[in-house]
Amino acid sequence: MLDAAMRKLIDPPLNRAGLSLARVGMSANSVTLFGAATGLAAAVSIAAGHYWWGLGLILISRLADGLDGAVARATHPTDFGGYLDIAADFLFYGAIPLGFVLADPSANAIPAALLLVSFYFNAASFLGYAVLAERRGMTTERSGRKTLFYADGLMEGTETIGFFIAFCLWPQHFVWFATIFAAATFYTAAARICRAYRQFEDQT
Repeated sequence: MLDAAMRKLIDPPLNRAGLSLARVGMSANSVTLFGAATGLAAAVSIAAGHYWWGLGLILISRLADGLDGAVARATHPTDFGGYLDIAADFLFYGAIPLGFVLADPSANAIPAALLLVSFYFNAASFLGYAVLAERRGMTTERSGRKTLFYADGLMEGTETIGFFIAFCLWPQHFVWFATIFAAATFYTAAARICRAYRQFEDQT
C-alpha cells in the first residue's frame, strides 16, 4: 500500500548510491546476496534473543535490497537479477518469523506458523498474477521498474518491514503483531485473487 509513495522518497538517494557502487565494480547480484546473508544473520540474532542486533541487521539487509536494483539500473539489469532478488526477498521474509519461533517456541510458534502460511498464500497470489500479467503484456512502474509485474496490495514491502521492526522493538508482543500481520496478509492475497478474477476470467 505504501511502496509507491516510499519509492518517490528513497529512489533518488538509492540511485546515487547505486551509481557509486557500480563505479567501483560492485555487481547488483553481489548486493542482493549480501542483503540475503545479512537478513539471515538478523534471523540468527533474533533466535539468540539479540533483538536490537536483529533490528540493525534487518535495516542493513533492506538497504541492500533497495541498492541492488539501483546498481542494476546503473549497469545492466538482467532477468536473472530480478529472479535472484525476489528469491532472496522470500527467504528473508520467512527467516525472520522463524527467528522469533526459535527465540521463544512455546509463545511464538503458532502465530509465526500462521504468518508463514499467509506469506505462502500471498506469494502464490503475487507470482501467479505476475505470470498472467506477463502473458498479456501488462506493465507497471508503480513500485519502480521491476523484472516482474508487481500487483499492489494492502501489505507490501514497506508494511512488512514496519512489522518486522515492531517485532524487534516489542518482542513481548510478537503474538499480537504476528496475528494482525497474518490477517492483513491473508486479506491482501484474497483481494489480489478477486482482482485477478475480474482481470483475467474472460481471457484465454
